[in-house]
Amino acid sequence: MNMKHPTIKKQVFDFIMRYGLVSKASLMEKMTVTSTSLSRLLEELLNDGLILASELGRSTGGRKPILYRVNPAHRAVFGLEISRFSSSIGLYDLNLKPLAFERWKMDERMTPEALLTKITNLVEKMLKDCDVEKSKVIGIGIGAVGPLSREDGIIVKPRYFPAEGWSDVPICEWLEHQTGLPAKLDNGANTAIIGEHWALRNEEVKHMLYVHVGVGIRTAMIASGQIVRGAVDMEGSFGQMIIQTDGPRLGDEGNYGALEALVSIPALEKKIRSQLKLGRSSSLSGIPPEEIQFDALQKAYRSKDAFITEQFLQTASYLGIGIANLINILHPEAVILGGPLVNAHKSIYETVIQVARSNIYYSPQYEPKFTQGQLTEDAVTAGAAIMLLQEWELN
Repeated sequence: MNMKHPTIKKQVFDFIMRYGLVSKASLMEKMTVTSTSLSRLLEELLNDGLILASELGRSTGGRKPILYRVNPAHRAVFGLEISRFSSSIGLYDLNLKPLAFERWKMDERMTPEALLTKITNLVEKMLKDCDVEKSKVIGIGIGAVGPLSREDGIIVKPRYFPAEGWSDVPICEWLEHQTGLPAKLDNGANTAIIGEHWALRNEEVKHMLYVHVGVGIRTAMIASGQIVRGAVDMEGSFGQMIIQTDGPRLGDEGNYGALEALVSIPALEKKIRSQLKLGRSSSLSGIPPEEIQFDALQKAYRSKDAFITEQFLQTASYLGIGIANLINILHPEAVILGGPLVNAHKSIYETVIQVARSNIYYSPQYEPKFTQGQLTEDAVTAGAAIMLLQEWELN
């Protein structure tokens, strides 16, 4: 797959794909191209089967304009999420409509080899069920837990996977060999924000922050419509923000008093287990503390267990403080919050944004829009497919 600077032809196609149904006049307003050249490019796209000339638009006095739209059946693309809590794969058409989708829990049996087998089987099944020829598939976009090497297509050394073997996994090479399809890797926070930015495309949001809280804390930022990248993969760096100088450390690495040590699912499980061992009263008191997992904590919270509620809301408050710190530095227009911890209950999300709002420096003159996103838990998968479409060179 050739990934070059987009040609004018690709820019025209991308604009049509982004806005759905457009006239030549609206394309002329957005692009620096002559009317003759644009007519030629539209004709090429029509002849290639990439776009369709749709119903006529509303007349403004003269002839009704022709409206152009993407031909959804011309190609297809896979989006894949590889995460610690769950993973998923979707097959999408050129309108980013999911033709097939499947999600599964990640457990101690889901080694890289087991996952590769599962994905390979699902790719073949989805193509067969949806009657899509493999030759029409652009490739597989992957959003995975970091740290990773995007250029080399390698998942480097992620923490807290339930299964063994998740170090230095050449996931792109493996998938290309097994499926015969090109593969492109980025961290899941980046593909999620690509997906959410796409979902909000009609609102023209230029500066967006995405925060995903689950087994770890993952963040991504879009500035002036582009992903912000550092010298290294930055996905987990927000979790190492120190918000309590004499605070705990999560495991044997990372900073003391880091946000991740106070907010992530492992941190919450560890804290609650410790308190239960000290004799705190809870509906979970009859269960051996070391056997208590996040699913049980969610159920206890929803049943209004006073102790568990206290722990969840304290965690949400710490997260709100951390997000306020990021907002005060980055000043995004929109902040999208996702992940199993934030999505555990509406009141947790509300507590996070309440605390964040109360700690924004320029509030109320400046306040970003808070949301749980349009794509929610499917954002990573859909965004991985969109990433591939955005970088695809027409041929």
